[in-house]
Amino acid sequence: MSTATVMYPKASAEAVTLVEVCSVRLAQTWFGVPITHILEIVGSARPQPVPLAPAYVGGLVHYRGDVLTTVSLRQLLGLPPKEGTQDILVLECSSGCFGLLVDSVGEVLTVSSVDHEANPSILDERRKTLFAGAYKLKDKLLIMLDPERLDPMRLSAAQAG
Repeated sequence: MSTATVMYPKASAEAVTLVEVCSVRLAQTWFGVPITHILEIVGSARPQPVPLAPAYVGGLVHYRGDVLTTVSLRQLLGLPPKEGTQDILVLECSSGCFGLLVDSVGEVLTVSSVDHEANPSILDERRKTLFAGAYKLKDKLLIMLDPERLDPMRLSAAQAG
């Protein structure tokens, strides 16, 4: 089970929701992806480039007999490409499956709605569309990613519009 509701006796009347997320690293920043959207983690992948594709397309990979489009989180955030291999999170969203290229995969964490903060108002519009707020952890922030917002079909429609 990936979410749970807990009532704290001394807390307000609001229920606290717990969510399991997979932490991933990109450069020095940690991001979180709800585990309910993750089908598999593929390590040490080398996607094949796609000529004339938008910059955010990280390439194509063979995945269980299919061809999977990958999205480069580095490209979406304007970071330089990473040399060598990257890990891929195979994500499922309403329009199908795609891969998300990240530098490395961390651990599964359980985070609380009490520690969630919405996107700051000063965040530029492009990043607001990619991020779903952040969780305050003991030693870092975990910026939440919503797989629906990272879906290549949605990104393509947003770029065209």
